[in-house]
Amino acid sequence: MRHAPTPLPASAAWTPDQPVGHRQFADLGPIKLEAGGRLPAVRMAYETWGTLNEARDNAVLVLHALTGDSHVAGDAGPGHPTAGWWPGMVGPGCPIDTDRFFVVCPNVLGGCQGTTGPASTAFDGAPWGSRFPYVTVRDQVAAEIRLADALGVDSWALVVGASMGGHRVLEWAAIAPERVRGIAAIATAAQTTADQIAWAHAQIAAVRADPKFRGGDYYDAEDGDGPHVGLGIARQIAHTTYRSAAELDARFGRIPQGGEEPMGGGGRFAVQSYLDHHAQKLARRFDANAYVVLTESMLTHDLGRNRGGVDAALRTITAKALIVAVDSDRLFLPEQSVRMVAQIPDALPLRLIHSDFGHDGFLIETDQLGPAIREFLDSLAG
Repeated sequence: MRHAPTPLPASAAWTPDQPVGHRQFADLGPIKLEAGGRLPAVRMAYETWGTLNEARDNAVLVLHALTGDSHVAGDAGPGHPTAGWWPGMVGPGCPIDTDRFFVVCPNVLGGCQGTTGPASTAFDGAPWGSRFPYVTVRDQVAAEIRLADALGVDSWALVVGASMGGHRVLEWAAIAPERVRGIAAIATAAQTTADQIAWAHAQIAAVRADPKFRGGDYYDAEDGDGPHVGLGIARQIAHTTYRSAAELDARFGRIPQGGEEPMGGGGRFAVQSYLDHHAQKLARRFDANAYVVLTESMLTHDLGRNRGGVDAALRTITAKALIVAVDSDRLFLPEQSVRMVAQIPDALPLRLIHSDFGHDGFLIETDQLGPAIREFLDSLAG
């Protein structure tokens, strides 16, 4: 039995005629971009939980990873393609306790869940598509600073995020140290390595090689069909780096998928079906252009750019820092977290999470991560 991909829509991006769920929106005006040019008007989608207190000192900023969005907590449903991506971490009585803290989670600049990105309408009334400019992590943080201004948050008790979200955590601490009292950078790095760039390059190439990518201008395709095959392949490459070899071997081994027979090339092993499943899931809810834009922002992530190098930049961070690594992470190696701990002046000892799940351990091992975040927040309040 041969496996055929299911046709998908050209873009799963949020559009104004779709339910917004719990999203709110802030119009942030024009933003000048680090690599040159500008976005003439930026709108940012975000969600909040809890209440900002009178002193305005109980705000926590949560920053999502590559294919996340503003829906960090809550059920799926109209306006939210998935349930909250960090279950058990944000909410009443949770480690990030919304009975105590005012929690904000924005959708990143360049994304596809309500914030200005390639699928958004440009100045001429058509989608940006291939014309969407190059954005960096610093541009993304610049937009988030505008959001903080709009919300009346002068400083954050904590800025927390993992993976690509961790890139922005570190940039917040470097760009606006007076506005960040504590940071928690999880399964991330201060600078992308050649290995990480190589994995990202293959993903971008997969998307762009899909004939239905059409150079990034596929939103008005007559057949209504976008580059879901290329995006799915990119997700399969990425997902392999998100899990560990030990977990995949233990979970799937060489077991065939259902009644399929891999011998002869007509069927799949179970691990192939698993990757196909994740490819289909992402292609149904995410925009290929946004995937490229955000992945490219990760390529150029370098906290030390124009700051005298990474170590020098880390030494300028004044916030108290919790650095967390996953011991089986083969995408953001624990050694990169060790470097952050060594250079940030007020960093706690490295918190190492034991997990068989690799990079995705930051999403799965909440029984280990939760207490670390709770203790750190308590120390900041004390």
